[in-house]
Amino acid sequence: MDQIDGMTGNLDATNRFSGRVEEYIRSRPRYPDSVVELLARETGLTPDALIADVGSGTGFSAEPFLRNGNRVIGIEPNGPMRQAGDDMLRDYPHFHGLAGTAEAMTLPTASVDYIVCGQAMHWFEPERAGREFRRVLKPAGWVVLMWHTRRLGSPFMAAYEALLERFGTDYAEVSRRGSGLLHRLGDDVPPQILAFYGGPVRLRLLPTEQRFDFPGLRSRVLSASYMPAEGHPSHGPMLQRLWLLFDEHQQGGEVVFEYDLEVYFGRLA
Repeated sequence: MDQIDGMTGNLDATNRFSGRVEEYIRSRPRYPDSVVELLARETGLTPDALIADVGSGTGFSAEPFLRNGNRVIGIEPNGPMRQAGDDMLRDYPHFHGLAGTAEAMTLPTASVDYIVCGQAMHWFEPERAGREFRRVLKPAGWVVLMWHTRRLGSPFMAAYEALLERFGTDYAEVSRRGSGLLHRLGDDVPPQILAFYGGPVRLRLLPTEQRFDFPGLRSRVLSASYMPAEGHPSHGPMLQRLWLLFDEHQQGGEVVFEYDLEVYFGRLA
């Protein structure tokens, strides 16, 4: 099963990444321009569309739309993540970051053409977020939900998953929540996503990958909110095991992370 890096609703989702911003920026996957090409082809996205990026974090999910010429409003509740996004996107005059949540976006009614959520929907309270999305969207507006889900088919990716299961402080709970939301079979849309849209929704898969040397892999594992940070008793043993994993699977000094970028899009009923 593909796995998602996420958070759980009964934990402090807003502040969970505050101490991991630098690792997140250094090692998390970015979003390709093919996302914009897909939405232009299948939804009619143009550079004139106003986009609300909900759970915008460090700004990764806004980048392809800003490169397309869109105005993007980033909605992010976490202060350090929001500041990192403002800093990273400072050269894009069409980006504006706001403090807000999916359930209270602080935007005017019927004001945006698209709502985009990159690696974020599993944080939300679905019923309240759905009401707020319907309020903020213009008539016939689109909702786009995106996740990088790790493929577990290669020996390295299977071994990495085992590392998360062994050392993750609350990985089992996080994984259950993510898998419940994204439990798709083949190209079928998961039931909870169908319920959120309340009507037709399409899924497209865009394969992506990252290549890491050991410092990059170390950043990647430490960017996950459920992995033991420095000072935790399991931090040192986890890094020792990570080095052994890297040494066993590296080729030419690198290991490969394989993903499916899942892109769901539709209009809310």
